Amino acid sequence: MSMSRLHGIREPLFHITKREECGFLKACAVRLIAIALSLCVCAVVIFCLTGMNPLQVYQGMIDGAVGSNRRLWVTIRDALVLLCIAVGITPAFRMRFWNVGAEGQTLIGGLATAAIMINFGERLPGWALMPLMLLAALAAGLVWGVIPAVFKAQWNTNETLFTLMMNYIASQLVAFSIVFWENPSGSNSVGIINQSSRAGWFGPLFGLNYGWNLVLVLAAAVFMYVYLRYSKQGYEIAYVGQSLNTARYAGISVKRVIIRTMGISGALCGLAGFILVSGTGHTLSTSIVGGRGFTAIVVAWLSKLNTFTMMLVSFLLVFMEKGSIQIASQFNLSENASDIITGIILFFVLGCEFFINYKVEFRHRKEDVRA
Repeated sequence: MSMSRLHGIREPLFHITKREECGFLKACAVRLIAIALSLCVCAVVIFCLTGMNPLQVYQGMIDGAVGSNRRLWVTIRDALVLLCIAVGITPAFRMRFWNVGAEGQTLIGGLATAAIMINFGERLPGWALMPLMLLAALAAGLVWGVIPAVFKAQWNTNETLFTLMMNYIASQLVAFSIVFWENPSGSNSVGIINQSSRAGWFGPLFGLNYGWNLVLVLAAAVFMYVYLRYSKQGYEIAYVGQSLNTARYAGISVKRVIIRTMGISGALCGLAGFILVSGTGHTLSTSIVGGRGFTAIVVAWLSKLNTFTMMLVSFLLVFMEKGSIQIASQFNLSENASDIITGIILFFVLGCEFFINYKVEFRHRKEDVRA
């Protein structure tokens, strides 16, 4: 008999072991299978809940996201903002600094942008106004990122709670500032800033209304990819993320790396706020970020902190969001029904990462060996 039977030990039905490496093509195949399975499950749910043809519902999602040139660019515009925030939190996450304050860092960047637009929009020429707005947004986001970093570096505070708290402070600062600006009575947002002069608004680039959005965000994504993979500071970030003690032993100033990295992270989130106010909505409200700071965490982890992969994941998530809104109105479904479809797809997409990183080995039956 087998040794496990001789000693009365029962082997488990299966073992879960970490994969040494999963090739790119194999990982893509797993993700495609997961998406296909999610669509099959969604089809069953759609039919059971509504009795509708799932293919028509899927067609409605496609029409809602990319059904016309305008809808396509709105989807790209929103995906770019989400991508910018995801790129912003990437260096912090690479360092294992759990920055969940991207919402506040983006909001405070938008607040700084709006302040410059409102107070200097009619006084400065465009060539001076736009750089000033950009610098103000970057500086505001940087400060908002550095504050929790200093506390973490000096007193080892919990960065998750600290950065989360900073979100609420940023929201209240925006609400307080709106009172003194162009808001209608009782509104939680300012009106369209500089609507007549359009001072501080992004102009078209290459004939595209959101051309500047595209250039700024793609430049940030490329910069972050090169910075993390090929620069000395990126090397230090990776070392600090792997082990603080090892980083100290290697002569790296951990405190300096933490503060510097969170400054960069906050500044890039501030850039997203600049794009939201100047290049997208041309207004400011407490809800202008719309939860993208938390969605960006999903984007970053799904992409394994690869900024190029984030481009595809950001577009996919915004595509599902826009499609869900469309089918809710087109087929008279509640928002909960459309959210269920989105949730099922995300469940499969997130769950497939388990099978990419781990493998399941079932117990093999062996015939008894007779002595």
